[in-house]
Amino acid sequence: METTMPDYPRDATFEKVWAAIQETDKLMKENAEQQKETDRLIKELREESKETAKLFKEQKEDFNARIGHLTNLFGDLTVAMVAPSLCEKFDELGLFFPKASPNVIYNNRVNGISFDVDIMLENSDKAILVEVKTKATEERIKNHINRLEKMRRHADIFGDKRAFLGAVACFVVTDELKQLILNEGMYFIEYTGENFFITQPAGKAREW
Repeated sequence: METTMPDYPRDATFEKVWAAIQETDKLMKENAEQQKETDRLIKELREESKETAKLFKEQKEDFNARIGHLTNLFGDLTVAMVAPSLCEKFDELGLFFPKASPNVIYNNRVNGISFDVDIMLENSDKAILVEVKTKATEERIKNHINRLEKMRRHADIFGDKRAFLGAVACFVVTDELKQLILNEGMYFIEYTGENFFITQPAGKAREW
């Protein structure tokens, strides 16, 4: 059987082969160093990305906190502006409320009923819970209905037989949301410049 030998270059010598091996080894070491440097840079970028993400998160939380604080201040100011005049406005509609209380808090822990009311107008037969917001949303309208249901449960526990009505006051509202408020049987209080007016729901206002 004939054996075929590798076809080495005719001028190959030990010195040349050894030099080639050494050059290859050098290139591999350089490549390994480059890879280590690349890995180091990637690690640094990841750490910088984490730090950047952390910084953005902290800035966002701080911004949200500031916005929340300003919104609360604006809400408190709005309540303070509206509360004194609401009794007069409802009096024009034939509803007399001698008492108007801003920022009423109910915390019935025993029965698990807790909620707050922006403005509460009261007489011996009825009470209107007014939700004051800068902007109306469907979620806020539903939350107010839920608040009225809680008010009814709380009143029943303590023998309060009054009827409870709902009203929503806001600066910004779409026609659709305004109609939703009225369809739910609640009063809509709308700001117009320095004044505001009340739109009654179609038919009789809903009572809780």
